[in-house]
Amino acid sequence: MEVGLKFAHMKIYHLKLNHKMLEGAKCAFLPGDPARVQKIALSYDQQARPLASSREFTSFLGYLEATPVLTISTGIGGPSTAIVIEELAMLGVDTFIRIGTTGAIQKHIQVQDVIITTASVRLDGTSTHYAPIEYPAVAHFEIVQALIAAAQALAVPHHIGLTASSDSFYPGQERYDSFSGWVIRRFQGSLKEWQRLGVLNYEMESATLFTVCSALGLRAGCVSGVIVNRVLENQIQEKATPLAEAKTIQVAVEALRRLLKTS
Repeated sequence: MEVGLKFAHMKIYHLKLNHKMLEGAKCAFLPGDPARVQKIALSYDQQARPLASSREFTSFLGYLEATPVLTISTGIGGPSTAIVIEELAMLGVDTFIRIGTTGAIQKHIQVQDVIITTASVRLDGTSTHYAPIEYPAVAHFEIVQALIAAAQALAVPHHIGLTASSDSFYPGQERYDSFSGWVIRRFQGSLKEWQRLGVLNYEMESATLFTVCSALGLRAGCVSGVIVNRVLENQIQEKATPLAEAKTIQVAVEALRRLLKTS
């Protein structure tokens, strides 16, 4: 049976989408925040329209280079991200680009810079349901290339490298500005360790995204806008967030435009 054919009319469980609604879309942008979906979709198609909204999953469909492209939120973390990948793959989507925000952990990275992740440290749990921990969480080479080319063409300050992808925002990222102010032994000193190992940033979805997509034979990439540098402070710079988001969206859209032209 052709991928997605059995879902031509029946809506898939969590996302409330079916094959017909996607109009043949094979590519999807994945922000975490449902409130960011419309902004992303309208950035590549002013006629983009909403498809569904269920739980943390809000979706819009637009056209880029005359090609249908889905934008859908994943919510925060690995479990809901895996659901999005699984259910969209059932509907025929095979290319995923995460558009996120992030906290840098290297001194030279500036707030509002963009980070293009090549691979992720698997500090999540969801990815272990798809592959053993020895299996690498790696972005697809073609998407990484397209993201780098896009950032260069747009003259967006960017950094390329490793991301620590944690299932928790507080202890897993060694944050002490929490309710308890305490971090379990496993993560005490982990931030300095990742810095010494050349890791650029923390976020919460890319390890799951890369592992699941690689295991299922799909393509995935991740680009994130820096909204705090943890070397300097823990408090997110909310005033900087809109510009960081805008740069990240521009890079992701331009990258997909390039991918569509070469595919």
